[in-house]
Amino acid sequence: MHNTKSNIYLCGTKLKIQIMIKLENINKSYVNGTSLHVLKGLNLNIEKGEFVAIMGASGSGKSTLLNILGILDNYDTGSYYLNDILIRDLSEKTAAQYRNELIGFVFQSFNLISFKTAVENVALPLYYQGISRKKRNLMAMEYLEKMGIADWADHLPSEMSGGQKQRVAIARSLVSRPKVILADEPTGALDSVTSIEVMDLLKSVNKDDGMTIVMVTHDPDMAAMAQKIIRIKDGVIGSIEKTF
Repeated sequence: MHNTKSNIYLCGTKLKIQIMIKLENINKSYVNGTSLHVLKGLNLNIEKGEFVAIMGASGSGKSTLLNILGILDNYDTGSYYLNDILIRDLSEKTAAQYRNELIGFVFQSFNLISFKTAVENVALPLYYQGISRKKRNLMAMEYLEKMGIADWADHLPSEMSGGQKQRVAIARSLVSRPKVILADEPTGALDSVTSIEVMDLLKSVNKDDGMTIVMVTHDPDMAAMAQKIIRIKDGVIGSIEKTF
């Protein structure tokens, strides 16, 4: 087990910082007739409890990076540690287990199952963990309550607004109590007012639960609501900027 913990000192007090995500010299290429080198020796540390936004031009590598972080795609060389676990050359079964236990996903298109109610959608990750139907529905209701949408528990996605659907999606991402939330353009399909409401929810989850959140966005206003903006340029980290 790789130890990615480090110590810092502040005003004479020793504070322990835990690195939740550690990327060391990550390279990733795609071959489709010709070879496209997307990530080029990328290095990045994200601390436990941080809320970071990832920005970059189209083709910069941000989507590839998010897929690697989400254990949805492999990398070619380098090392990726998630919560001190080396993520490399995993079997599909192990990769699925880590995704279910360690990561919650929030997508631009919500990715809700159309024929399942809000509570059934939220409970789905717990089904894959073998939790009984009664218990998983109780837990799902708890998170719908946190998202302020418990009254819509028995409604289908087609009966909800975009903002309501994204609240259901966030509840689903949280219900299995993962270590990291990966959000891919979570406000991309929402109007500006609803976008701010969703960002406020993510900020409260980050603050109240200490949840590590990594968000890809093209919207500078949304990125500014995170604690840190990481800009990717040509497959490497171009800059890291603290917002407050």
